[in-house]
Amino acid sequence: MKLADVFLWPGHRLCQRLGLNPDADAGLIRWMFNTVFYLLIGLILVWIAVA
Repeated sequence: MKLADVFLWPGHRLCQRLGLNPDADAGLIRWMFNTVFYLLIGLILVWIAVA
């Protein structure tokens, strides 16, 4: 497993769970899910660091 596969795993798994092809549309749907996932993780980490 490549490092890129590890980072893309949350979006890939969510697309599979929703019955979508994660490789369709140049991976834009997977990209959106990954962006939201890592945004939430990043915001939580920043909130913990500031608090």
